[in-house]
Formats: sequence, structure tokens, C-alpha cells
Amino acid sequence: MGEETWKTAITKIEPNKIAYKGYLVDDLMGRVPFSQVVFLLLRGELPSKEQGILMDAMLVSSVDHGATPPSALAARTVASGGAPLTTAVAAGISSINRFHGGAIEGCMRVLLEAVERKRSSGKDASTVAGELLDEYKASGKRVPGYGHRVHTEDPRSVRLFALAEELGLAGEYVEMAHAIRAAMKEKLGRDLPMNVDGAIATMLCEMDFPPEMSNGIFAISRSGGLVAQVYEEQTRMRPMRRIDPSAHEYDGPPERKVK
Repeated sequence: MGEETWKTAITKIEPNKIAYKGYLVDDLMGRVPFSQVVFLLLRGELPSKEQGILMDAMLVSSVDHGATPPSALAARTVASGGAPLTTAVAAGISSINRFHGGAIEGCMRVLLEAVERKRSSGKDASTVAGELLDEYKASGKRVPGYGHRVHTEDPRSVRLFALAEELGLAGEYVEMAHAIRAAMKEKLGRDLPMNVDGAIATMLCEMDFPPEMSNGIFAISRSGGLVAQVYEEQTRMRPMRRIDPSAHEYDGPPERKVK
């Protein structure tokens, strides 16, 4: 008796032919941006024009955040020990977890629950957000996706929310994200901005992604920056150094505009 056949619906490989979800790779190449092919692999269909723009913006937003996040520090530390580039990048990816990148999934689950409550109860977003925040306060839990250790207004989040409005993709989840921020300001006395994890979570909810995929999307984005971080570590720094994240200074190109 032969081995049982198992199924995959992602990529079909034949002699001289490769197809992602039915689309020939050579038809996609040079015509469809990388970000939209990622959308295709994850969702099964190519995005609309508007979804494609938002997907691309999300991946750009998290490609790097300097040398201090856990993923960059882990990757640089492993590279400093003499590991090859791919091993060091893998170490960085492995550090993406609950408090670094992982807040996307947590925030998605909060937004999904809140919007479902709104729909089933007939209450408005403001009321539901206030009730949800009361519950979180009573249980000593923190709503993921809000606040940032560096930014008082995360420019990446501002841009993603603006794009969602411009593209006509801002719906109930964007409304709820804003309502939760307003509830925090009222009940906690603090205006906590939505960080990029929260903004990405909101956009993924609007585009009907499952929360289980969300941390992987962050990893896809951050992998580009990690390659740059590791290569710089290997080519500019001495091996086995003590990496103090607070001691670095930027010496790259000055601020410039996209033409």
C-alpha cells in the first residue's frame, strides 16, 4: 500500500511551471507588488486596489524600528557571536512575541470581540468601548495595541488610519479603535495613542484577516529590517562586543523626501 496523499492549496509546482493560488509566478512578476502576492498567499485571492495599497503600507510601517527593539538586539547579538546572516535573522524573528509584534493578535481579538458586542447588543461603539475598558480595569488587564515607549503619537499609525479613510476601508473596527482610545482618556485620564501594532490590527480586522496570521505578517515585514541590522553588525562592528541599546547614534543619510 502506497503512502497517503496529503493536500496543499498554496503553490502548484510542475516542470517549468509555478503557480501561487492559481496565478503563474511569471505572470505575477513585474506586475503585482510583493505585498499583494503576500496577501494572495494568505487570503487566497489578490487584493482590491485599495486593499493592496493598505497591505503595502502595513508592511512598510514595520520593516524596521532601529537597533533597540528585541528582534534587532537579538539578531545583532547572535551575529556578533559569529553566526551566519540567516541564523542571526532567525534569532530576531524568534524574539517576536507577546510584547514585541505579538500585540497585533491581542489587539485584533479585542477589536473583534468589541465589534461583535456592538452588533449583537445594538449599543454604540462608545458605550461598548467604555464597558470593555471597565472590565479590563477590574481584571487588571491592559488593552494591547495602545501606548508606545518612544512615540506620543506614532506616525505609522497616523498614516495607516489616514490611508484607511482615504481608501474607503475605514469601517466598524476603525471606529472601535478610536472609541477605545477615547474611553481610555476618559476613564484613565491618559491619552494613549494607538501604536503601530494596534493600527495594523485594526487594518487586518477591516480586511477580514484571521488573528492567528497577524504575528506572521509582522515577521514578514520586520525580516527586511533584520537583514539590514545583521549585515551592518557583521560589516561595521567588532565581534563579541557588548551591545548597549542606549549607546548607539545614527550616522546615516539626513532626512529626505520621496520624489
